[in-house]
Amino acid sequence: MICRDHQFVMGKNITAQANCKANGFHCAEDPLDCLTYYPAMDRSEYFIVNAGGDMDEDGIDSKISCTELTILKRLTRKEFFLHALAYMADHPTRKRNSIVKKDCAAAKVGYAVVFGINPIARGKKGDILAFAQQEKNSVKIKRITVVHVDGKKIKPNVWYDINLKERKSSENDKSRVA
Repeated sequence: MICRDHQFVMGKNITAQANCKANGFHCAEDPLDCLTYYPAMDRSEYFIVNAGGDMDEDGIDSKISCTELTILKRLTRKEFFLHALAYMADHPTRKRNSIVKKDCAAAKVGYAVVFGINPIARGKKGDILAFAQQEKNSVKIKRITVVHVDGKKIKPNVWYDINLKERKSSENDKSRVA
């Protein structure tokens, strides 16, 4: 729990200034925005926090800087992605983080986040696959699923749908995987 030489503690942390580009304690409303700044989940920790005091935003994404940051709970990787998908479901019209792929995603750096009417994803053993299924002809998210590629129930390098059923990927799907 050290960032920029500051040792954070569970509970309330206080600093003097909040300028999103220069100082203060940073957090993000959209959990996936955290991965823009700290993408290596195996070398980072993610927490549920309450931001308070003076606050500043830069308008680039949902990141803010604040003078009071209360750390409430450390998240597991699975919990992190459940919160991220819940955010997507609660805010279906907001711009999606570039980490989120449409319809088809292959995990990179330990995770894949995919949305669409029939989203599919695959990953290596140890990866997290996060699915958000949209209602047909709507941006509304009707279902979410987060699964760990364990090598037993969820096999490595196999395409899965939101129901965790194996799925063949079409050439069209493969061309969209980024």
